Amino acid sequence: MDVRLTAEQRQLRDAAARLADDLGPGSVLALDDADRIARLEKAVEATGWRALRSDGASGVEVALVVEEFGRGLVDVPYLGPVLADGLAPGLSAATVAVPGSVTGSVTGRAWDTRGMRQALALAGDRVQSSRIGPLAPGADLTRRTAELRGAPEEIGTLTAEAAHRWRALAMVATSADLVGAARGAHTLACDYARIREQYGRTIGSYQAVAHLLAEGLALIEGSVSVLRHAAWAVDELPPAEALRAARIAKLYCARAARTVCETAVQVHGGIGNTWECLAHVHLRRALTSADLFPVRLEEIDRGLS
Repeated sequence: MDVRLTAEQRQLRDAAARLADDLGPGSVLALDDADRIARLEKAVEATGWRALRSDGASGVEVALVVEEFGRGLVDVPYLGPVLADGLAPGLSAATVAVPGSVTGSVTGRAWDTRGMRQALALAGDRVQSSRIGPLAPGADLTRRTAELRGAPEEIGTLTAEAAHRWRALAMVATSADLVGAARGAHTLACDYARIREQYGRTIGSYQAVAHLLAEGLALIEGSVSVLRHAAWAVDELPPAEALRAARIAKLYCARAARTVCETAVQVHGGIGNTWECLAHVHLRRALTSADLFPVRLEEIDRGLS
């Protein structure tokens, strides 16, 4: 495995980062800015990135975009449509979203559904479709959930290999979102530690705070390493090995992201527990992504400390 990104992959990552920085919510208040959301939706739609898999993109390239969108808290549907594109290439990725279930079965709710009309799920090797109902309250403030209406309709089947690879991609994509959310929260905490003063010094100059931030960075670097391998494995390793790599990545990234995001709240002190502080938005997104296609330690044959 060559861990280096190609020139094209770096360009894709940088383009996704610029879009997230330019149009992502820079504050909690901006989450309700309809004009910004409309411009963000138009920009994401224009990129064609929701159809990356059907355009021949690798798991690494999907993960790069998802990670940058997670870092920038991009709050229009992307993760659901890009996974739906991989699940049902014959359907328009702009009109579908994927329920967050490790088995792929429809569980009564779909996520990442703003403006979507249809939800897809994978039950065994069968692709199922359900109509999306009204939006429902959810912990994640950047990706809306919705109720599903009616009984699911079977619209096709996948081969065993294709089903394994899709599940690996789903876990890799949600792991990438976790890494992105952790990176965004860590940057937020570092920026705050540079400007917040206590006893005449910035709080980042105190070892207690500096060590927390350093430990967070170490967790992020470890997450990036395990994520890159799993994303590469989606297309390059046998399906069973790709699925195992994805499970390990999901388990590691979920634990790391929660720690990093909770640390960001802690570094902010009292202000970190207020609605106006963006740290809780990163934490909410991380907790949601951890629950999408979840993995238990018992599912892998090698323990993680």
